[in-house]
Amino acid sequence: MNKSGLNLEAIKSVIDYALKEDIGIGDITTNLLIPLDLQTKATMVAKSTGVIAGIAVAEYVFRTLSPDITWKTFVNDGDKVSKGDLILEISGSYRALLTGERLALNILQRMSGIATMTANYVNVLANCKTKILDTRKTVPGLRLLDKYAVMMGGGTNHRIGLYDMVLIKDNHIKVAGGITQAVAQIKRNVPKGIKIEVETTTIEEVKEALASGVDIIMLDNMTNNTMAKCVKLISGRAKVEASGNMTLERVKEVAATGVDFISIGALTHSVVAFDISMNIEL
Repeated sequence: MNKSGLNLEAIKSVIDYALKEDIGIGDITTNLLIPLDLQTKATMVAKSTGVIAGIAVAEYVFRTLSPDITWKTFVNDGDKVSKGDLILEISGSYRALLTGERLALNILQRMSGIATMTANYVNVLANCKTKILDTRKTVPGLRLLDKYAVMMGGGTNHRIGLYDMVLIKDNHIKVAGGITQAVAQIKRNVPKGIKIEVETTTIEEVKEALASGVDIIMLDNMTNNTMAKCVKLISGRAKVEASGNMTLERVKEVAATGVDFISIGALTHSVVAFDISMNIEL
């Protein structure tokens, strides 16, 4: 997954399941009322200002129902739109447009909501080196969509799952007997190229993590003053991530401490859907 495009092959099974969940044995209302060969046109329009994400996923929904639809987009993923802007136009089977409408909108509105919230955070830090990170606090099954949407908003993906990066947290540290022991054990067996991050809550833990030679040190739920002290202590010997109780009002002050990253779970766990209307012609 990268900013040049979403890997649809990786998420087709999720969308196929969602279609089956919604349609079941068939769209009873539409199939009883709409003639099979009736054709029409529909448009999707932005109802507020924000950033669009998920156009290709919405297209996949409709093409699964009717492969021969005509699909025309007026914006791309990552583009900013204003209220009233035309996003896309679809022509084809009236039945397919009605049946796929809700799922396509659910996906497009959620992903665009994530992209919009991410862009709001990124814009606050426009003149800072600090990057906005997402977390694993995503809807089960929708992680690739959620994280792609973060990228479309200008954010940066943290680890995709438990498999692509080591993150030693408090419970790991307790079992291992300390940060030093946990890092040493990980380093003996970790595959080459996998980065190691350690969660810390005090300056003493930061010192221990630094001495262990980790790649990233997370400053968890620290005050801005304490974070500034930790950044000075680390002094470029590891990347620094700030986490915990991050809000739009606070991130600029946190960035001013010198941290490299700020991770924000709310980007994906507290999504406000972006308002998009779909209008189908008679």
